[in-house]
Amino acid sequence: MGDQAIQPTPESPEIIAFATRMYDAARQGDMPIFEQALPAGLPPNMTNDKGDSLLMLSTYHGHAPLSRLLLSHGADPNRLNDRGQSPLAGAVFKNEQEIVDILLEAGADVDLGRPSAWEAVELFKKTDVYGEKFSRQREKLKGGKGGGGKGEAEAKGGVGGTKGAGQMI
Repeated sequence: MGDQAIQPTPESPEIIAFATRMYDAARQGDMPIFEQALPAGLPPNMTNDKGDSLLMLSTYHGHAPLSRLLLSHGADPNRLNDRGQSPLAGAVFKNEQEIVDILLEAGADVDLGRPSAWEAVELFKKTDVYGEKFSRQREKLKGGKGGGGKGEAEAKGGVGGTKGAGQMI
């Protein structure tokens, strides 16, 4: 009995502190942390208490290299946060053109979310920048040649036992 290791629970202070460090690292684009953590088993779709995934945080803050890394480890480009927002709509809002391209390449759905990325393009009068790309993406996804992740169906529960262990964007 004396040699048994104490296993942290998803609500333990250690897990919450670790998750918070990961969310902050995603906001800051801290590649070295994720180059170690993802191969070691960090869930690429881990979400905070607002449903923001690591990908949502990295894309919203303009970190293209980290966004590519997360996607290469299985991050879902169509995962919505608890407010129904997609990483693609956030990238349009922030006018992060490189990130928009990365997300489209990964199969992001331009019509997913509230507002959708397409609606954000119209709202912010960016059809000259994104209209043609988004039309091509719609056709690509209609034809079954794209579409990355599980999106909204998986967006509600959090991944890796860390839901509720973070901060807002």
